[in-house]
Amino acid sequence: MTAQIIDGKTIAAELKQKIKAATQMRLATGKRCPGLAVVLIGDNPASQVYVGSKRRSCEEVGFKSESFDLPESASERELLDLITQLNHDDEIDGILVQLPLPAHINTDTVIEHIAPHKDVDGFHPYNIGRLAQRNPQLRPCTPKGVITMMQTTGIELKGKEAVVVGASNIVGRPMALELLLAGCTTTVCHRMTKDLESHVRRAEILVVAVGKPNFIPGDWIREGAVVIDVGINRLENGKLTGDVEFDKASEKAAWITPVPGGVGPMTVATLLENTLFAADELNQ
Repeated sequence: MTAQIIDGKTIAAELKQKIKAATQMRLATGKRCPGLAVVLIGDNPASQVYVGSKRRSCEEVGFKSESFDLPESASERELLDLITQLNHDDEIDGILVQLPLPAHINTDTVIEHIAPHKDVDGFHPYNIGRLAQRNPQLRPCTPKGVITMMQTTGIELKGKEAVVVGASNIVGRPMALELLLAGCTTTVCHRMTKDLESHVRRAEILVVAVGKPNFIPGDWIREGAVVIDVGINRLENGKLTGDVEFDKASEKAAWITPVPGGVGPMTVATLLENTLFAADELNQ
C-alpha cells in the first residue's frame, strides 16, 4: 500500500478563498472587514516566520491586520496593557500573541487576559472548556485544522480508534477533545505512557505532535491508518521533517500528511476562519 497524501496546502488555499469571498460579502452589506491583531515579542526567528505568514494571509483574504512588535525586554505589564487596549478596540476581532513568550512573562496569565470572544488561537480556558463540553466556539487552530483536513478528504471519523501522541495544551489535549467531538474512541499518549508502540499499532487515526524528528518508526503504523504529522523539525542538513518516519509510514498508511505542506498551512487558514467567525458571530 502507498498512502495518499493529504494536501494541506491545497485544502488551506481553498479555505482561504471561501474566507475571502465571505469577507467581500460582509463589505458589500456595509459591514467592516474582520480585524486581527498579531503581537510578537522578541526576535525568535521561527516566530518571525510564523507571524509573517499570518500577516500575509490576512492581506490575501482582505482582513485588517495590525502588527505589534515588542522588544524581548518588554515587561508582562506592558504586554497585558496592550492586550487590554486591543480587547476594547471595536475594529479588532481577533488577538493573537505569538508563542513561545520570553521566560519572564507568564504565558497562562497572558492567554487568560485575552477576551474569550477575541481569542482566535482558542487557548483561553473558556474556549477550551466549551470544546470539552461539546459546545465549541473559538477552537484551537491546529486541531480544528486537522479535523477540517480529514473531513475535506472524506475520511470517516465516527467510531474510529484514534491515538494522539503528545499532550500539550496547544495541540495534543485539544486534539483529543476534537476527536472525541467527531465520534472517535480516543487515547492520549505522553511521556509517562508505557509501551507507546502498542498504542500506535492499534491506531486507525494517528496524530503525532511531539517535536522530535522521526520519533514514530514507520513500521509501527497500522495497515490502512490515517497518519497526521503535526511535527515540523529542521535537521542539521537544513531539511524539514516531521515526527513520523514518513517513507516507511507511507508504505502502510492509507492517508498521510507531508511535512512541510500538511498541517502547517491549515493552522494559518483556520486562524483566519476563527477571526471571520469572531467578526460574524461574537463581535458584531
